[in-house]
Amino acid sequence: MRHGEVHNPTGILYGRLPGFRLSALGEKQALRVAEHLADRDIVHVVASPLERAQQTAGPIVDSHRLELVTDDRLIEADNKFEGLKVAVGDGALRSPQHWPKLWNPFEPSWGEPYLKIAHRMLGAVQRARAAAAGHEAVCVSHQLPVWTIRRFLEGKRMWHDPRKRQCSLASLTTLTFEDEMLVRISYAEPAGGTDPRVTGA
Repeated sequence: MRHGEVHNPTGILYGRLPGFRLSALGEKQALRVAEHLADRDIVHVVASPLERAQQTAGPIVDSHRLELVTDDRLIEADNKFEGLKVAVGDGALRSPQHWPKLWNPFEPSWGEPYLKIAHRMLGAVQRARAAAAGHEAVCVSHQLPVWTIRRFLEGKRMWHDPRKRQCSLASLTTLTFEDEMLVRISYAEPAGGTDPRVTGA
């Protein structure tokens, strides 16, 4: 699951910065997903250590009477533009001082390598699958890590156009396993869709 909307009035790329909580809408999105999952056989809920992910997981934990587990491998991707505005036309990307960070979009050169993200996310997924063996688990993470592990498992190239990610706020990307074998990947937006082109969401 991707976390809900964050209170971010200045529209920065907040990444791993502390102090970014869910907005009022984000809290409603988290509740809506918890309602959607109320009758699911969930026995394990794990979240990124960042506050917005922990908050998003809260209603699911409460409705299933579980304890929240934290896994650092679910954290947001590291990014050299953290704390800056990166929207097209009015952000840090217009400044020549930042252009050297953009030399390799395939890795990417401005942040944590896609393959590293995929591998740590896969480790978190496998731990959650084992913890919930025979039942269901929910992992709450962030847009880029969720999208990266999905592309990795689908055998697609890691580099991509961020504006075309299918990973709305509070969306569910479901990995279905039979024993240890992944057999299906599905996607749902129980809290409604959001525009992937909006930065700082």
